[in-house]
Order: sequence, then structure tokens, then C-alpha cells
Amino acid sequence: MAKKYGMIIDLHRCVGCGACDLACKSENNTPVGIDWASHKIETYGVFPKVTYTHTPTLCNHCEDAPCVRVCPTQAMHKTDEGFVVHDPSLCIGCKSCMLADPYGVIFFNKEHAFLDYATDDSSIIKGGTFSKKELSDKSKAPFPNFNAARGAGGYEAIRRKGAVEKCTFCNHRVAQGLAPACVVACPADARIFGDLNDEKSQIARTLKANKPTVLLPEKGTKPKVFYIRSYN
Repeated sequence: MAKKYGMIIDLHRCVGCGACDLACKSENNTPVGIDWASHKIETYGVFPKVTYTHTPTLCNHCEDAPCVRVCPTQAMHKTDEGFVVHDPSLCIGCKSCMLADPYGVIFFNKEHAFLDYATDDSSIIKGGTFSKKELSDKSKAPFPNFNAARGAGGYEAIRRKGAVEKCTFCNHRVAQGLAPACVVACPADARIFGDLNDEKSQIARTLKANKPTVLLPEKGTKPKVFYIRSYN
């Protein structure tokens, strides 16, 4: 049986530290303002009876993905393993996928990412601090902490101006038998990633033992990111 990957986020284990957000940004070379992994914070009630929730968010890699259905060039597409991924070389920047996405997890590159590291030669203290361009030149990379591994598997390491981008479940890592960066970085082991079609896998066993929920179930997209238990 073909593999079908998914993720569980245990909200009871989650401590709201944001390590997942930072790991994703570092792994996938996302610029300021584009966050493949993020979180939603909500507060309900009136003091002293107040409920606070912290919900980590990312692309849901939906079984019936509306972003895939509306893409006119098939830049947004599904793989055999169930990943919803994007081919920037086919993207015409029409933003149809963004309009169709009910979760708000697809982003558009209005500018060339990290261009300031190629052009900004100003420094805070002349002769005492490096400029962005100097840091980039010395690291021999588009920017100092650039992760070249993100470019594996034919996906652009840094997406161009005019193209959309989003979480890929770190498909370049999964191809090497590794878990997504957000899963590895979580200090509370609140994330479980694996093959939903493998009944013996941890993710399949955990789903069976709990009553999972998904975001916006009324949309009928059949997300493959599941939430168990509660943050409080």
C-alpha cells in the first residue's frame, strides 16, 4: 500500500514555545513575513474565568485540497505520498491557490527574498561591524544561515519574486528518512509524523487511541494534520 503521510499535534504536550516556527524558518529559508509554520492564539471569557489557547498551524496537506483544484498551471499539486507541494517554475503568481485556501497558509513573494544580503553594504559602525553584504560574501551564501539542503528534490531553496510558497512537510527530509524539522525541534515531543496507512505506525496508533480534531472540518478538505487533547 502506498504511503500517506500525516501529522498529529498533541495540544496537551505543546508548551507554546515556538520552536517549531523557528525550526521551519531555519530549515526552509523563509524570509521575514512568510511563516510556513505559525500559531493561532485565542483568549476566551472574562477574568477570572479565562481560557487561553495556542494552536500551532501549518499546511494541512488536505486529501481534497482546494488550492490544487484551482491552480491553472498545476504548479500546486499532490504527490503519490499525499504531500501537497508547489512547483515555483510553473507558478504564474495568480494567487488562485491563496484565495481557495481556507487556512491562510499559502504566501506570496512580493519581493526577491534576502535581496538585501546581496545589496546592502551599510554597517552600524564603519570598520567595526559587518554589513549584510559582507556577511553574505564571507559565508558564500545568499544569506549567512542559508540551508542549501532545502533545494533538494527539485524545489527551489529560495523562492523567487512573484511565486507562492508554503509548508511541504519537509519533503526533502522525509525523502531521506528524516522527520520534518518542526517535529525534531519540538522539546515536548508534541508532534508525531508518519505513514497513516501503516496501522503499526505511531501516528496511526495514536489516532486510534484518541478523538482527533482538524481545523475547519466544515470545509470538507480532509486535512492530514490532526490535533489531539487540549492546550489547557
